Amino acid sequence: MGDVFIRHIELLGYEKRFFPSQHYVYMFLVKWNDLSEKLVYRRFTEIYEFHKALKEMFPIESGDINVENRIIPHLPAPKWFDGQRSTQNRQGTLAEYCYTLVNLPHKISRCLHVVNFFKVRPDDTNPVTDSQIKKPEVFLLPKDAKKNSTDITGPIVLQTYRAIADYEKSSTSEMALKAGDMVDVVEKSESGWWFCQLKNKRGWVPAAYLEPIDGPDESEEQDPNYAGELYIVQKSYTAVEEDELTLKEGDTIEVIHKLLDGWWVIRKDETTGYYPSMYLQKAGEANASMKSELRNRSAPPRRSTIRNAKSIHKQGRKQISQETYRRNSKKYLQSRRNMKEKFQNKANVIIEKNEREEKKAQPAVPPRPSKDLILNRCTESTRRKIL
Repeated sequence: MGDVFIRHIELLGYEKRFFPSQHYVYMFLVKWNDLSEKLVYRRFTEIYEFHKALKEMFPIESGDINVENRIIPHLPAPKWFDGQRSTQNRQGTLAEYCYTLVNLPHKISRCLHVVNFFKVRPDDTNPVTDSQIKKPEVFLLPKDAKKNSTDITGPIVLQTYRAIADYEKSSTSEMALKAGDMVDVVEKSESGWWFCQLKNKRGWVPAAYLEPIDGPDESEEQDPNYAGELYIVQKSYTAVEEDELTLKEGDTIEVIHKLLDGWWVIRKDETTGYYPSMYLQKAGEANASMKSELRNRSAPPRRSTIRNAKSIHKQGRKQISQETYRRNSKKYLQSRRNMKEKFQNKANVIIEKNEREEKKAQPAVPPRPSKDLILNRCTESTRRKIL
């Protein structure tokens, strides 16, 4: 078996390639037990041959002996001619297949056959291309598609960003950059780490080092929400910059501004500051595997810490100062308190009014009649009771 195994396989989508002839390959992000993440490309015919060999290795678990014992998932055979429609429609099945495969008993999910098939090959990092042939078309699978083939996106030309400064990678899953490098962004994570490709290289890059080539990307950022969203701190962090916050695991905070570089503006009581989004989890959500993996990675650098970068981020971006965050947040909290007091006063008025109405509605207790009055007006039976 060995110590190497796969923790998760995520289907990102597929590519339509034109060299040496037109064909389709699926894009998988494979997450390993050493916390590395690798992008691999596989044709469906390869996947099906892998699947057949797996069934032969585990005849009981594949249902060959008794169909009731089958736990290895089904996979349809490739068509005589696999076109774009069949490639697209098969994505939901493949995503479910990979999820089930990784969650099979360890003797299957961690066997060498599975591990070796999803290991990075030379053509994953250095695909055979021809500069005279047009660039592959990328079709990404939306995260919320939920296996619905009608939700699959059309051809996507990946967004191209430019590196605004040199970046030295600190782990094997990252990618080093030189100022001016043009990269294609495959996935934008709210953690501030983006998965990019540059020629034959692929890896995670801090979003703070990237800028779109056609102008500031502030339109992609949400406006501040001073009402705040409740989040729970999943990992402690000690502030390094003056405008950051130091928090402990388990603290409850409110997120008031989500920024692309992965450093969100949060509010703790009446204090605001920056905190790594990768260490936060929305209140009420179950532990997400991807977020738990990201928590093992260091926080990305902030845009403000990148020195001497001649970047349009600094020329055209809308800057919001910490003082503005603090003032607007304080103003919102005060208005919220005023509103709460207003509703409380209104509720007290209603309660008092109801109490008065209840007192007013109660019938008055008549006075007890005197002995003379009873003797003069009541029956003989009643008069005998008081004598």
